[in-house]
Amino acid sequence: MKRRTTIKAVAALAAGLALAPAVLAAETIKIGAVAPKTGALAGGATVTQWPNVELWAHQVNEAGGINVGGTMMPVEIIEYDDKTNPGEHIKAANRLINQDKVDFVVAPYGTGFNIAAAPIYGKAGYPMVAVSAITDKMDELTERYPNLFFTLGTTSSFVGGVRDILVEQREAGNIGSKVAMVNVADAFGIELSDVAREMFTEAGFELVYDKSYPLGTPDLSPVMKGAKASEPDAFIAWSYPPDSFGLAEQAIIEDLDVSIYYSAVATSFPAFFGAYGSKIDNVLGAGGTNVDDPLIAEYRAAHEEVTGKTADYWASANTYASLQVLQQAIEGAASLDRDVVTQYIKDNSFDTVMGTLTFENNVSYKFWTVGQWQDGVFRGVKGVNMDGAADVRLKDGWN
Repeated sequence: MKRRTTIKAVAALAAGLALAPAVLAAETIKIGAVAPKTGALAGGATVTQWPNVELWAHQVNEAGGINVGGTMMPVEIIEYDDKTNPGEHIKAANRLINQDKVDFVVAPYGTGFNIAAAPIYGKAGYPMVAVSAITDKMDELTERYPNLFFTLGTTSSFVGGVRDILVEQREAGNIGSKVAMVNVADAFGIELSDVAREMFTEAGFELVYDKSYPLGTPDLSPVMKGAKASEPDAFIAWSYPPDSFGLAEQAIIEDLDVSIYYSAVATSFPAFFGAYGSKIDNVLGAGGTNVDDPLIAEYRAAHEEVTGKTADYWASANTYASLQVLQQAIEGAASLDRDVVTQYIKDNSFDTVMGTLTFENNVSYKFWTVGQWQDGVFRGVKGVNMDGAADVRLKDGWN
C-alpha cells in the first residue's frame, strides 16, 4: 500500500563532489501523494500523475535536494493507492497528515477527487496545486480554500474551445448543426455536459443525441450505436480514460461517419495512438501540447529517460509544472512553513516547462483546451495564452 522513495543524491556523492557541511542535511522533505494505482482511473494516473512525481523527485534529489534557506534537503515521496475510491482517498489523506506528517502534498488525480480532498488539505493548510481538475467553481472553491490553486482551466474554457471549432467548421461549410454528445456520469463529465448543452444550443447546434453512462462502464457499444443512429455531423464525448478508449473502439467498429470527433481525457495518451494507429488521425481531444517548444521537448526526453515511459501530450507537463511551482515556492520562501509557501505561490511567477505561470486569485490562465492527432502527434489546436496552435483538420473515415 505504501512505498517510500528517498534518493539522496548518491550518484553525486559517489562522484566525489565536495559539498560543504552547510548544505548537507540528514532530514528530508516529506511529500505525500494519493492517486489511483488500481480502479477505473488507474490508467490515467499511471500515465499522467505517477511518472511525473517520479521524474521530479529523481531530478530534485540528483541535484542534491531543495534549497531551503541554504540547506539542501532531499525529498521523500510517500505514496498511497486510493483505488479510485473517494473513501479510500480520504483515509489515505488523513494518514499522510496525522501519521506520516508530510510537509507538502501532490494534488489528487481527477476533478472529483480534488474537490473531495480540498477540505482536508485546506484545514491542514497544505498548498494544493490542482493539475487534473476542470471546473467553473474555481472562484467559490479558492475563496473557501485559500490554499487551493488551479492550472488546467475552467469548464467553460474547455467547452468553449470545442464550441468554437464547431462554429468555425460550420461557417466554412464543412459540417451541419447536428451534434451527438455523451458524458461519463461523474463530477467532471456532468459539469462539462451541463455547460455544453447551454453553449452548443446558444450557438445554434441541435443535440440529436445526449446520453450519460457510469464511470467504468465495460460495454459502450449501445452508446455508440445510439449516437450513430442519430446521424450527427459531430460527436462529442466528455469522457475519462477507460471510456475514451472504449468509445473510439466502438466508433471504429460502427464506422461512425462524422467530420468532427472529440473525446476528452486520455485522447492525448501515446497509448491511444498505439492502440488505434492512423485510424484516429484527426481525432480531437482535451488538452494538447506544442511539441516544437524546446522546453517541452527537453521535458519529454527527460521523462522517457528517467521513467521509461512516454509523457502524454497534455496533463503530464502540467503535473510536472505544478511540482516545479512547489519547489520554487519552497526555495523562494526559504521555508517549510506551509502558510508562507502558500502565500509565496499567490504573490510570485514561476518558470516552468509550461512557460511562466502566474496565479490570479489562485488560478493560472495559461493552458491548452483542445488538441488533435495529426500524423502521429497530438498537437494543441485551441488554448488560452498558449503559442504554437495547429490548424484543425476534418475527420475523414476510420481507415
